[in-house]
Amino acid sequence: MRLTAVLAAFLVVVAACSSDRGDDPAATDGAGADTTAADDAAPASDGFGTLDTPCGEGDGGPAGDQGVTEDQIVIGYGDDAGFPTSPGLSHETSDAIEAMIAWCNDQGGINGREIVGNYYDAAITNVVNATTQACSEVFMLVGEAWALDSAQEETRVGCGLPAVPTYSVSPEFANGPDTVQPVPNPADIYTAGYAAQLAELFPEEIKHASVMYGNFAATIDTKDKVVQTFDDFGFEFLDCPIEYNIQGESDWKPFAQKLKDCGAQIVYYSGQPYPNMQNLLDDAAQIDYSPIWVVDLNAYLQSFADWNATGNGDNVYLRSAFYPFEQADDVPALQQYEDIVTANGGDLSLLGVQSTSAFLLWATAADACGADLSRQCVLDELHSVTSWDGGGLHAETNPGENLPPECNMLLKLDGTTWVQAYPEQVGEMECNPDGSVPLSGRVVDQAELDENRISTKYQQ
Repeated sequence: MRLTAVLAAFLVVVAACSSDRGDDPAATDGAGADTTAADDAAPASDGFGTLDTPCGEGDGGPAGDQGVTEDQIVIGYGDDAGFPTSPGLSHETSDAIEAMIAWCNDQGGINGREIVGNYYDAAITNVVNATTQACSEVFMLVGEAWALDSAQEETRVGCGLPAVPTYSVSPEFANGPDTVQPVPNPADIYTAGYAAQLAELFPEEIKHASVMYGNFAATIDTKDKVVQTFDDFGFEFLDCPIEYNIQGESDWKPFAQKLKDCGAQIVYYSGQPYPNMQNLLDDAAQIDYSPIWVVDLNAYLQSFADWNATGNGDNVYLRSAFYPFEQADDVPALQQYEDIVTANGGDLSLLGVQSTSAFLLWATAADACGADLSRQCVLDELHSVTSWDGGGLHAETNPGENLPPECNMLLKLDGTTWVQAYPEQVGEMECNPDGSVPLSGRVVDQAELDENRISTKYQQ
């Protein structure tokens, strides 16, 4: 979601969700579980999916906060594309923001103000410089995807720069002041409902669970969340957690052998598919070890699926609060995202879908402010949004109160194809209100939350 930060960067959520492809709960289904279908609603006319468009003609307004003139709004966005270990990292998020800016400006901008986007390449380790530059140039950050957001936060909070990011990684930013996410990934609540789905699919295997994670704070944080919450759903963790070098290992067989000898039948893996997990799966196959592997949405990659021609990844499962591209024919908003981005020459990914949702959330709030556009007005509008699905791009979330989605589906690799593994009905998500589990301990303490669940770590 991280390398050092590459892995955890995409564990969002959630939260976050990448692919290199060039929800509103409905009827109750069983004991406390809801399902929501992808194709329940038709797209709104002159809008995005089920959303009315936030863009259109107008007379602009008076110049105000930094980045706002009578006829322009300057926003900041960016990625880690310049990171030498993984060139192009998260570039699909910027492709989406650029396409959505053009889409909005073609309709007249926001109340007649043209949107201007300033791009910043944080290259993971240059995030402080990117943030410092944005601090003096833009109105707000919108849809930025910077993996090492823990390093940016002191600078961002210090200059009072609001953010509507694609995702968050660190506890400080996930609950940061003046930060509102389209798909929240708060430090103090973990969306563990998919553990119940895994338990239903693999009731015996979850009694022999383990974790594997990179030697970096963000991946350790995510691992800790899983260990702390999964036992609520019947998982029993063996005493053989595996830590690996996030920059890669010359031989993954000893790691796989240790898990095999320990008896691990289901393993939560925190990391990037390429090259680390692919090498791990190939080496595990050499020693005839094939547990259930559980990953986050960063593994949703067509390149990962293409790699799986051998079938070594057929036991890889991931949770998603987003509808996969394989279901785009039945999800109008997702098809619209594809059309808008490809027409603008961009690449597609679920991280790009998430950044599209971030842009739409910001634009909806900015539009509601009318001519008198200010940071405080936009933040007030953002905090009033308690139900959001990006026009049908993903499960329902609560950005204003920083609450994650209650609904998701499980996907799995089947040869070179991603398929839905749970719920059984393709195109539906299962909603579990009991799946959002409060967290405590080191990760939450790191954020130094106040009574409103806002991080005070860098506030004066």
